[in-house]
Amino acid sequence: MASEVLDGVTSDPLSMGWMQGSPPPADKLLLAARADHMRFPMIRWSYSNMRQFVPSRRVGAGSAGAPFERALRDDLAQVPFVPLGSDASVAFGESLTRAYTDGILVLHRGKVVFERWFGVTGPETRHIAFSVTKSFVGTIAEMLVEEGRLDPAVTITQYLPELGGSGFGDASVQQVMHMTTALDFSEDYADPNSGIGAYSAALGLTPRPDGYAGPTDLASYLPTIGKAGEHGQGFTYRTPNTEVLAWIIARVEGRHFADVLSERLWQPLGMLGDADLIVDQSGMAFAGGGLNLRLEDLARFGEAMRLGGEGVIAQRVVDRVRRGGDSAHFDAQRYPQLPGWSYGSQWWHAHNNRGCFSARGIHGQALWIDPEAEMTIARFASHPVAANGANDPLSLPAWEALAHALKY
Repeated sequence: MASEVLDGVTSDPLSMGWMQGSPPPADKLLLAARADHMRFPMIRWSYSNMRQFVPSRRVGAGSAGAPFERALRDDLAQVPFVPLGSDASVAFGESLTRAYTDGILVLHRGKVVFERWFGVTGPETRHIAFSVTKSFVGTIAEMLVEEGRLDPAVTITQYLPELGGSGFGDASVQQVMHMTTALDFSEDYADPNSGIGAYSAALGLTPRPDGYAGPTDLASYLPTIGKAGEHGQGFTYRTPNTEVLAWIIARVEGRHFADVLSERLWQPLGMLGDADLIVDQSGMAFAGGGLNLRLEDLARFGEAMRLGGEGVIAQRVVDRVRRGGDSAHFDAQRYPQLPGWSYGSQWWHAHNNRGCFSARGIHGQALWIDPEAEMTIARFASHPVAANGANDPLSLPAWEALAHALKY
């Protein structure tokens, strides 16, 4: 039974046989109508093939750039570390299947020093990045701030009057960017009746329940979110903030967000291939988590941020992003594995002695940037548990151990 498949080896999508055959047998067929693409272990296949389940819009790359130079080091697979909450050491290579990794690239000084692929994921795969998408949105917003085209101090109704009667109505652009808004919205991935469930139903990422009469696109759903508390008092992670921010960007630029992403980042950074951005039935971008891209292109974005923008993203923008948010706004009880961290400009910030910052997505998507160690890590995964707390005990000490191994 599928429910008995629990680890990163026995859930391998090739050995499971998902979607193999012409046509696949009925018991190996994955259907969007059953939400198969969002249930484990089927996600081991679907997260690398999301275009088959939901509509998307192309993010054009233009002329393909050059791949990163490879200087592979097999010894990195043997780098040991102790997972959080454990007394036993594990080798980095061994940890990858435990983390349900689909693909990983480790860059040091601009060269790929470690590369692994699993299951149906490979260098050409457009894998869903989930909330890693948010950091692309936040970076573009900061670019518009730098150009004087987006004012972080004004309320968002200056750009989106449609949200005047919602919980966002008196929030500033900066509060949306740093997710310090006070909204009546719960992002509990384990609770189908939480706000994230209603958001998903409006988006159409999963089938709507029988008799559903709610919003059927994001522009109709976002105005229904109410207010709870006072804005600016603390950070609470809520994906609708990103949808609002991307909506503002599209309004300011006068173009679809996918086209903005292409012209602002994809083409000038020389990405190796087009990406796909999930859209709702009205064509509005799922900017809070809908980007599907090549892993090497994710790493390229990370390297640009590590190196000060590569002439595409202004150094002042990179500096603002890397400064992070207010650690006093961070909920240490909610994130016990992230002491001293903050959230700002749609990025996560460790505030450690190496200046590490990260883009993070559910089920194990990660972009980790360590400026001091001159290291960038990009990972795709399909962990059965959505929240990052399930993967952090392995991931965070692994990144630390790799940084030490590469630096010394």
